[in-house]
Amino acid sequence: MRRKVVARVAPLAAGAAVLAGCSAPAPPEVTFYADGESVRAEPWRYCDALVTSCESHGERPVLDVRAGEPVQVSVPADVAETPWLVNVQYTDSAGTVRPIRQEVFTPGERHAYTAVPQAPAEQLLVVEVQQLGGSYAADAEGNPIVDESGRPQLVARAVWSLRIDPS
Repeated sequence: MRRKVVARVAPLAAGAAVLAGCSAPAPPEVTFYADGESVRAEPWRYCDALVTSCESHGERPVLDVRAGEPVQVSVPADVAETPWLVNVQYTDSAGTVRPIRQEVFTPGERHAYTAVPQAPAEQLLVVEVQQLGGSYAADAEGNPIVDESGRPQLVARAVWSLRIDPS
């Protein structure tokens, strides 16, 4: 199935962007904290709200994290006031990569998240934050691709990803 992105945001939002001035503000940064260390990350992919123009940014940050230890995520208001989600990839005690766990947040619901291993021997590998945009995935005919509840699947406008080195 071929997918395309369809914008569904009021024209007023586009007008507000024009009135905001010529220079765009820097993309928001997300802070990751684990095992006594923290790192601020700029998005490695950042798009406008309609996901029509995107830029790639720097390298993914890396933190050393011991097995069984959590990773805390702090997002700025620019992200927290929109729909956003966290994906967590990890291995079990045998070193087998487990299915990605995902948690989705509604606008204003929270500014932080803690990725917690479910067992002491689990090792977190990647913690990724996605800010959802004002577009949805669509099929070749322009029909929204929906989830099992019939909701259109929104497209990520920004992605911050932390790579974890087991220590």
